[in-house]
Amino acid sequence: MTESVFTNLLLRDGQHVDLFCGSGHILGLRPSGQPESVRTPSVDCRGQLLLPAFIEPHVHIDKTLWSLPWHPSTAGPAIPDYIANERRLLKVLDSPISVRSAKLLENCIAHGSLHVRSHIDVAPDIGLSHVEAMLALRERYKDLCDLDFVAFPQMGIVSSPGTRELMEEALKFGVETVGGIDPAGIDGDPIEHLRTVFSMASRYGCGVDIHLHDPGELGLWQIDRIADFTVANGLQGRVMISHAYCLGMAEERRIASIVSRLASLNISIMTAVPIEPGAPPVAFLRAEGVNVCCGSDGIRDSWSPVGNGDMLDRAFLLAFRFDWTKDSEFEAAIDCATYAGAKALGISDYGLEQGSRADFLFLPAENVGDALCLRPRDRTVVRGGQIIAENGRLKSSRVG
Repeated sequence: MTESVFTNLLLRDGQHVDLFCGSGHILGLRPSGQPESVRTPSVDCRGQLLLPAFIEPHVHIDKTLWSLPWHPSTAGPAIPDYIANERRLLKVLDSPISVRSAKLLENCIAHGSLHVRSHIDVAPDIGLSHVEAMLALRERYKDLCDLDFVAFPQMGIVSSPGTRELMEEALKFGVETVGGIDPAGIDGDPIEHLRTVFSMASRYGCGVDIHLHDPGELGLWQIDRIADFTVANGLQGRVMISHAYCLGMAEERRIASIVSRLASLNISIMTAVPIEPGAPPVAFLRAEGVNVCCGSDGIRDSWSPVGNGDMLDRAFLLAFRFDWTKDSEFEAAIDCATYAGAKALGISDYGLEQGSRADFLFLPAENVGDALCLRPRDRTVVRGGQIIAENGRLKSSRVG
């Protein structure tokens, strides 16, 4: 049964259509002006561009300073320094996770991200407090956004006794994915680190998402080992490597065999589009069949005060970083923020086809390139066929 119609939407190919929704799903798209569109309760979209809901595949909502006064970056220069600085700051914050994370999540939703993967810190000094807060957040917003979580060992696993056991508890509580971080650079024992992560994933039926900042040949060697463990544990299609700076630090001919393995094993790459060190060569990876998505990483946190939770902005940064200016390249950038993210997270009912969940947005733009260049705040976000946000704000805030 048709419950609502969104009329006069502009598709990316230039067609104008009416989109029919029912029971939270897309029933179909028809050329604009069909008689049924007139008889059913409808929303006139005024020729605005239709996009599927954005996918945010990598963020750290539990550690954000969103909504707090400006906090200058005081960390560095190495990753262990950033981690130590973060721990010092989080211990003295007065604003609870429940407030900071909710305000950031609402901002992400209002800008069109309706499926979010957040890494949650699990470590002996904080126990499962972040996990408990984020599970409560998921329950509060479950009708507005799908939240997927990663048990993230920010301090390491092998080098941080007690973390392994806490990660297992997090998985028992309902966290879906096993995280890892720099098996060599942070933990100093890459094989034991990967053995622990993949063993845990196999036993609990989870996917894997590993932060890999380690540069150069050391990073490339670890990607090969991640591929080995993926095959050994039968986790093809359920593994993501986040950041993978090393792929952007070598010539294409050096990484060709590694890229081929990534494609054949359906291991996804997530990039937050850094300037330095080198970002993975997205165009080359995509051309070779690797699924590449983009994500925000930290948003206004102790690592950096930048970030805004808008995946349209992140897609623009991707195009800007690689000097993409052609329409086909703009389409690729949007794909990294939508369909590629959905594939990386294993979302099956995603898209704008009949039967897909009715999660989408529309905004004033002539085409995808226009949308990326303008990044209009004036956008309407639809969840399950119902408008939940307009002009960058939720219709009803749940921050309490």
